[in-house]
Amino acid sequence: ALTDPNITPDKELVFSMIGAKRFYWMSIMEHLYQHHKDISEVWRFYNDGKSWLFRTLKKKNTIFWVAVLKETFRVGFYFGDKAEPMILHSDLPESIKDEFKIAKRYNTIRAISVTMNDAADVDTVIKLIELKLKIK
Repeated sequence: ALTDPNITPDKELVFSMIGAKRFYWMSIMEHLYQHHKDISEVWRFYNDGKSWLFRTLKKKNTIFWVAVLKETFRVGFYFGDKAEPMILHSDLPESIKDEFKIAKRYNTIRAISVTMNDAADVDTVIKLIELKLKIK
């Protein structure tokens, strides 16, 4: 949804695009900042996808990416192979575990993404944040 390279997104623009799902965005970010230090945020325009993506980092390590869609947003994580046992033995929804098992590999990395549809998706994203930050 954010396809103009000349307009750097801000919270007001994003919230106008995702509508009521802004509460999910705020819940995720509130959790992140309440439970973790050294968090930073970056918006960057990517020419390969011709859109802006929001990236959260702890120090120099990416925690997750966000793509803004019409009336919602998608949160994406990348996990290496060493995360597989943690993911598969977690209390994440089976659909997320299945997505990880069949995800295309980029060397040793696989993606999990969550499109925000309801409050249960917020819980899933928070669990994924915690898993991501436990991995060294």
